Amino acid sequence: MTYDVAIVGSGFSAIALTINLLRFLPSSASIAVIGDDPGFGRGTAYRTEFYLHRLNVPAARMSVFPDRPDDFVEWLRRQGRAAFAEDFASRGDYGLYLRDTLASLLRPRERRARVDFVKAKATACVQCESDGLVFCLDNTGELKARNVILALGVGNADLPLPKDRVDEAARPRIIDNPWRLGWLSRVGRTDEICIFGSGLTMIDQVLSLRAQGHRGRIHVLSRRGLVPHPHSARRAAPVPPELPESREISTLLRALRRQVDKGADWRAVIDGLRPQTQALWQSLGTEQRGRFLRHALAWWNIHRHRIAPEVFTRFDALMKDGTVTVHAGYLRSIEKEGSGASVHYRRRGRRDIAAFHADWVVNCTGMERAGIGHSPLLTAMRDRRMIAMDDLGLGISVDPQSRVLDPQGRPQPGLFAAGALTAGQFWEITAVPDIRVQAKALAETVAAEIARRAPPYARIA
Repeated sequence: MTYDVAIVGSGFSAIALTINLLRFLPSSASIAVIGDDPGFGRGTAYRTEFYLHRLNVPAARMSVFPDRPDDFVEWLRRQGRAAFAEDFASRGDYGLYLRDTLASLLRPRERRARVDFVKAKATACVQCESDGLVFCLDNTGELKARNVILALGVGNADLPLPKDRVDEAARPRIIDNPWRLGWLSRVGRTDEICIFGSGLTMIDQVLSLRAQGHRGRIHVLSRRGLVPHPHSARRAAPVPPELPESREISTLLRALRRQVDKGADWRAVIDGLRPQTQALWQSLGTEQRGRFLRHALAWWNIHRHRIAPEVFTRFDALMKDGTVTVHAGYLRSIEKEGSGASVHYRRRGRRDIAAFHADWVVNCTGMERAGIGHSPLLTAMRDRRMIAMDDLGLGISVDPQSRVLDPQGRPQPGLFAAGALTAGQFWEITAVPDIRVQAKALAETVAAEIARRAPPYARIA
């Protein structure tokens, strides 16, 4: 059969799209969701059951429906949680909320669009004439759809080190993907840990180690040695930023600093900037976007992507008592040393090389940029000139309506993208509050396209 719409992916973007399509498509429509993740929609982030793995956004801003902002808070209360709008709920609870929300929309079979979950990976795509696209699946099957939304996530980033600088004998002590939590059971109580990366993933892993009974030293190494700031215990009202007309990054940053120097709460200024972030990003030229990524991104991340106050309090105590030491520097090599490894790095601002021992080396550098190389499907589509990378390699080229562009900048009929793949166009498109808006807009666009193509008698009905 030919589906009206196919969603390629199985993370949050995919579940948000499925939920919104079920709201907007007629019962005569059909949806295929292609992905092989058994925890559909929950992904790594929302499958965790550890209570200290908290959302980084208050519950009031985490509804999957942009037009029903209280939906998640109301779900929490129905589960017997003492939930308030400014609470930072557990990520595990959020995963259950997504599961329950989808299930409630799937129950009335006779009144909703058909949904088929295809447990497979799409490996290639063949452009058809005018009636859609055909995907090749890794289970040797094929699937055809008139409209396609690419909602592929991104993988764990590689270590920031050439392979020839990693001693093969030390490999068994290197954890490339910390979300495969089985590694925690192999850690001794007093083992020394080295974590690469000082962002949100690092915070999660440190707290997981402590919960497992680990009491050894933890070294954290990143290029700048910056860690996420906390949210305020009592959130201030967002303050609209006072931005100049200039779109020079240095001028924009000076304006924000000047506003804070005059007494505005910096968190409130950042929160006030958020509704304008996508439009501001789109107003920047490629040169200024590149300057932001090179010089300001690390500071943006720690101010913009903050952590729950309770989580910060626990982590800060570990830094103050010396359990966690944060180093600023550049990784140079990993060598075998005894039963563990020796980590060599150049201190930031210096030329000398320092080193420390670690029984375990953990890669917490976060998620890779949403490039093409991580996906056989995207690689095949690029080779067929169906898609192109954006200018800065953040994802694939799309227009402001999330329509995929070919290398000549032309929209591909019936082909869309969502989530991290569209970062080049939208920048702020990896968090729930942004993706849910995009998912709703895409669902409405696809629904309108399906209605336009429907026979007259079907539209009247």
